[in-house]
Amino acid sequence: MSNVPVDNGRRRFLTAATSVVGGVGVVGWAVPFIGSWNPSERAKAAGAPVEVNVGKIEKGQMIRAEWRGKPVYIVRRTEKMLAELKLADVTDQLRDPNSEEAQQPSYATNFNRSIKAELWVGLGVCTHLGCAPTYEKDTMGERVKALDNGFFCPCHGSTYDLSGRVFQGVPAPLNLMVPEHSYISGDRIIIGVGPDASGGKA
Repeated sequence: MSNVPVDNGRRRFLTAATSVVGGVGVVGWAVPFIGSWNPSERAKAAGAPVEVNVGKIEKGQMIRAEWRGKPVYIVRRTEKMLAELKLADVTDQLRDPNSEEAQQPSYATNFNRSIKAELWVGLGVCTHLGCAPTYEKDTMGERVKALDNGFFCPCHGSTYDLSGRVFQGVPAPLNLMVPEHSYISGDRIIIGVGPDASGGKA
């Protein structure tokens, strides 16, 4: 039998160090594993659905998301903004006021080009040459009679209202595209999946 005394302090240190190293190893393994549950960048670019929290968007505010490598504009329109869309002085200037061209799903083929009137979801891609239009809040009147709010493409001057409807006399031939989307809850939407496929509520 050995008479060498046991160094309890050293034993505790080695036990603690082994635990820490093991814990780091578990975290190092778990993070990429859990991350693999999310769609990869390649999957997103190929069209994987994208969830967006819209609950904190203030009235009159626009946020951007990305789907299939393209910008998606989400605008919470005010009552004043919605009223502008109905003005005859505005609609008379539109190229396709009734959205007769197939630039939106059937459930968004309405006056507001949306599921819910206040929330508009559209691709931020000009239908002329693919530039990104800017959101013009309270400054659109300089470009379009009777309209305070809309989208303006800085590349070649195309203009759209807040339903993404294009005006006459500009290079863009079509309204902005409205992608498939649906509501998962009152505060969350999913882009890339329509209400019929997701069971989402309008």
